[in-house]
Amino acid sequence: MARSVWKGPYVEKNLLSKAEAARDAGRNDVIKTWSRRSTILPQFVGLTFGVHNGQKFIPVLVTENMVGHKFGEFSPTRHFAGHTGDKKGTRE
Repeated sequence: MARSVWKGPYVEKNLLSKAEAARDAGRNDVIKTWSRRSTILPQFVGLTFGVHNGQKFIPVLVTENMVGHKFGEFSPTRHFAGHTGDKKGTRE
């Protein structure tokens, strides 16, 4: 279910302040965040965020196409190792 329009998009306050500070300073540092549920705003375009996936921080460079999505969408939490090799179908 989507968030109410009158409430506006959800963004952590400290994340917004860190992004504004980085934009004002002109730095291109990675901004670490654990807030996967925060919405990407137009002010974040061009900044790099380190989104935590439960184990490590995945660097996410925000582009215009990402505005309106959540940070968690760009930092997968599961790693598919692949299927085990089936030896029945191979001939030697």
